[in-house]
Amino acid sequence: IDEFYDTSGVDASASTNEQRVASGSNFYYDGGTSATITQDADSTGTDGDYTWYKWTDTGATGSFVTSVTQDVEYLIVGGGSSGGRSNAGGGGAGGVLAATGLSLTGGNTYTATIGAGGAAVSSGNNNGNVGGDSILSGTGISTLTGGGGGYGGNQSENGGPGRATNGNGGGGAYNNATGGAGDGAGFDGGDGAAIASEYGAGGGGGAGEVGEDGTGAKAGDGGDGVANDIIETGTDVYYGGGGGGAAAVNQSACGAGGNGGGGTGDRLDNGAADRDGDANTGGGGGGSH
Repeated sequence: IDEFYDTSGVDASASTNEQRVASGSNFYYDGGTSATITQDADSTGTDGDYTWYKWTDTGATGSFVTSVTQDVEYLIVGGGSSGGRSNAGGGGAGGVLAATGLSLTGGNTYTATIGAGGAAVSSGNNNGNVGGDSILSGTGISTLTGGGGGYGGNQSENGGPGRATNGNGGGGAYNNATGGAGDGAGFDGGDGAAIASEYGAGGGGGAGEVGEDGTGAKAGDGGDGVANDIIETGTDVYYGGGGGGAAAVNQSACGAGGNGGGGTGDRLDNGAADRDGDANTGGGGGGSH
């Protein structure tokens, strides 16, 4: 707190939330009051001098209101898709958006929508299911979207394309199927093996790199995601890993899931839990045989 008898030497135009307070015969300038936040986050906490808010519920729409205009940092993760079933490619990861300096206007309501992961395919020869988009919107900002991942292709089907400008493509099935294209800034899924008797399917694209192609010796790994420490007090956590491709019974290896929640490909159609695409981590599900 600095003491002044008048306003000389105080640059109020370069200050934020300043106020001039009389105390006896003297006057003081200080930083005013803190912003009042109204929100319905699923979890919240502090990281040094900052408070973080996290929305994870795919079944409800979240909201955030600040009483004063302020800049925020954000992380938005789309839902990962599921892998396909029957010599199938891995699911593409959800798109990841992260940046600082987003100005939110005091008094405006901002809305968070969380994209669900694509549900696993439990029977039949089918492509996987796409992930949902995660969206931050409100008056005064451009809508920000983490696109859902593209599905993993089954049999000889190509992988599905990523969604909403940054979703990542699903892996192609065996028999020379092509990986799905990443949308805009998203990454492509890997291709299936070029020969029909080579049952290695392609891995799903991750938020940080393309999915690996399948070969006769091994199904493709999912692409790795990207790291972010927005909530984890300085520790990097990965988001948006692609799902690994499936391999037939006589293949040497299934595809591994990409760093950031990607599921491992299945060899024996044994009901592996990581076929589902993930919300929140944005990981794609593994393909199944």
